Amino acid sequence: MKIKICGMKYNTAEVAKLQPNYLGFIFYKKSSRNFEGDIPELPKTIKKVGVFVDEAIEVIMQKIEKYDLDAIQLHGNESPDYCKVLKRHYEKRSDEVISSKETNCHALTKSIRTRNDKLIEIIKVFSIKDKFDFSQLQPYEDYVDYFLFDTKGKLPGGNGYTFNWDVLKDYPSTKPYFLSGGIGLEEMDNVLSFMQREESKYCHAIDINSKFEIKPGLKAIEKLEEFITNLSFRT
Repeated sequence: MKIKICGMKYNTAEVAKLQPNYLGFIFYKKSSRNFEGDIPELPKTIKKVGVFVDEAIEVIMQKIEKYDLDAIQLHGNESPDYCKVLKRHYEKRSDEVISSKETNCHALTKSIRTRNDKLIEIIKVFSIKDKFDFSQLQPYEDYVDYFLFDTKGKLPGGNGYTFNWDVLKDYPSTKPYFLSGGIGLEEMDNVLSFMQREESKYCHAIDINSKFEIKPGLKAIEKLEEFITNLSFRT
């Protein structure tokens, strides 16, 4: 099972030594974990994920270039058309451009030359509490690489508690997904139990954040190490 550690801000290099599969950097000014500055050099095995909330597409593209991101996580009300623009942009050759007329997307106001040196994975977030209408996933199927299911709360993320994972018994897709939302050491047994259930078949990664912090953005290394070791050893 893959691990994503999100909300990186202060001790990124130290966390990277634990060799998670993904590290998430939040680019949302209202978040206490909003990332600014430089990302230290990371092992090639770790994918850098930029987390955005209803951000202008040009800004996302600028962050991808600046931080050499491998994936973007869309944590707001981004539409299927919005995801389509990003998906097509990073599928095209470097000598092609996408114009605002072609996309009819207000966030893309001018033609931007694309890059072809790497593919950018797109993760679309959906928030769940006790029930969820999975039919809303279908329009996104062709334009995202993963779904991410988080806890519905006051904040776009980092609310600190889990949702009812039984909801995922009705997951209709074969699209791999991230399981997120308030997962900490105290959920270890529940995570292991979930991984034995049919609904975990397409669970690609466990996403952890606020339950492993000393303060927002500062990760508790010993707790992270214990969680990763237990998950790796027992799955």
